[in-house]
This record gives sequence, C-alpha cells and structure tokens, in this order.
Amino acid sequence: MSMAGNLRKVAGLDKVSGLRKVARLARRHTRVDLSHHARSPLGTAVVNCVAYQDGARVPGGRDLVDTVERVRKKSDGFVWLGLHEPTDREFAGIADLFDLHPLAVEDAVEAHQRPKLERYGETLFAVFKTVCYVEHKELTATSEVVNTGEIMVFVGPDFVITVRHGRHGSLGPLREELESDPQQLSKGPAAVLHAIADHVVDDYVNVTDSVQADIDQVEADVFAENGARADAGRIYQLKRELLELKRAVVPLARPVQELATRPIRVVDPEIQAYFRDVSDHLLRVTEQVASFDELLNSILQAHLAQVTVAQNEDMRKITAWAAVIAVPTMVCGVYGMNFDNMPELHWRFGYPLVIGVITVACLVLYRGFRRNGWL
Repeated sequence: MSMAGNLRKVAGLDKVSGLRKVARLARRHTRVDLSHHARSPLGTAVVNCVAYQDGARVPGGRDLVDTVERVRKKSDGFVWLGLHEPTDREFAGIADLFDLHPLAVEDAVEAHQRPKLERYGETLFAVFKTVCYVEHKELTATSEVVNTGEIMVFVGPDFVITVRHGRHGSLGPLREELESDPQQLSKGPAAVLHAIADHVVDDYVNVTDSVQADIDQVEADVFAENGARADAGRIYQLKRELLELKRAVVPLARPVQELATRPIRVVDPEIQAYFRDVSDHLLRVTEQVASFDELLNSILQAHLAQVTVAQNEDMRKITAWAAVIAVPTMVCGVYGMNFDNMPELHWRFGYPLVIGVITVACLVLYRGFRRNGWL
C-alpha cells in the first residue's frame, strides 16, 4: 500500500490519539517527500512543506509525519505547510495530524469566508481576503478591476498551515523573504502570521493606488466638455469592484486589532508590535476605500446632473426652433384657407410681402433666442 493509502486510512479514522498513532501507521511503508507536489500523496494541493529551527530552514524528513515528529521532539522549531485549494479528502489526514478543529477545517476547504480570527484551544485560525488589480487598457462597463482570493492560516505552537484559494496571492516570494531574515523567522509561527498579514495589507495599498488612477480618469471624463456623454456604466462598474475591495478590507480591521492588542498564547508580545504597524496601514486603506465610495457617489450625482442639464438644453433648443417654425406655419395656414376676400390676395406684391414678413419675423425670433442662450 502506498503512502496515499496510509493517509486515506488516517482520514477514515473516527478518533486519532495524536501524532504517535499517525506516525506508527506511516512507518510501515515507504515515505514520500511532501515538499515536492509532483510526488506528494496529497496531490498538487501541497505547495511546500518546510521545517525551521532558530530561523533557518532545516533538512526535511522523508515525509510530513517524519518532519513534524522531528520538530516536536526538539521542541524549538516549527513546520510550515502550504496548500492550494485542497479537497476534503486531501485535507483530512492533515487535520488529524495537527488536531485541527472540524469547523476551521470546513472553512478552510470551502472558502468564501469573511476575514476573521478564531481560537480553538492552542490553535489560531485566521482568514485573509487577498486582492489583486486587473490590468486593463480602458475601463468599460464590464471591465474587471479587482480580483479576490483567500488565504486561511492555522497557527499552532509548532506549525503553520496556509491554505490558499484563488489564482493569485502566491506565498512563495514571501517565504523566500522570510528565510532571508532568520532573526525574524526565529520568533516562531507568529512571525509567519505577521508576514502574511503584512503581505496582504501591502497588496491592499497597491490595489487602492491603482483604483485611485481609474477613479481620477473617470472623474476627468465626467467633467470634460462633453461629460454628459460619458458612460455611466463605468462609474457603476467601479462601484461594484470597489465593493469587492471593501468586503476584503473593512472586516479585517477587528482581527488585526485583536492580534495587535489582546494577549494570545501563540503570538509573542514582541510580534504584537509588528501587528500594530499592520493595523495602521490597514486603517489608511480603509479610509481610502471609504473616501473612494463617497467620491464615486459625488461623481455619479454630478454626471446625472450634467445629463439633466444637457436634456434641458436640448428641450430649450427644440422649443426655440418650434417657435421659429410656428410663424410661417401660422401665416401659410391662414392663406391656405382659399377665401375669395382676403387682404392683398390679388395684389401684385402680396406674395413677396408675405414672404418678407415671415422672414423678418423668423429672424427676430432667432436673434432673440440666440441672445438668451436658447440656440
């Protein structure tokens, strides 16, 4: 039986007595290196599995169970396991190995969660919404501006498990950055949690700066000379995309504040100072998003007002031209009644006189409307 069969058997156990039972089952057959997803019995869901001691990467064991067992024997390191969109079956063995709460496991697998922070015994479960800016040549009524994903983080005394959902938000560069700073990484799993929170919030800052450029462009178009002809659909599209960003940013304020202020067993007090910095950056982004929403409302109202003014101007022009046309219509209507006894009907200059009167009357009306701004 392969290692995959072992983990499936582990996943089917109703109750697991801990790491020893899982390790005993795994030792019966050949181990598989989980750090290489192509050979992982859990499939491509496993992105990486690395053990750290004193802030430095240590040679991994033959598989996940062996790595965790070695870390727990030394009691001075931790394991960082990265997953990408695992299924229930793929995650079941890991949940038993690290004794993860079923509710947190369900949230991590199903995704579509609000940013939050929950504690299950000695394990901390955090949910972050990731965002990225979708590049586009021109903003239209159907342009996608903000794309969202999720990162779930399990933090225990000797492990960090990250579960990523979405096509963006890779933690590979973040892992390399942390490994280049052993002093920070030596502070334990909480340092990884802070790095992830800081990475997510930094992405928020970058996205809000890009959205600001789109809003500035829409604002310039609306207040241009032909602003009334601007597409209102672009404004509504920006508001919808901004709502996605708002759903990611605003609910995260409370979890980050808790990490920065409340005593939590798996978060070292020294790390909490770093979370306060993250909280400050998040506050700036939250204020920006709120101001964007108000600004887009003002731009939309200004655009609607411009449309109303343009419609009123069109109605005035139509009314003015209708008044000019009414003069020849009235005169021609009178002389078209075919009565025998009509003024100047048989006079030689009667026709030129009527045409002249019509022309003069129309010119007087045209000049009057033109002077008043109706034409």
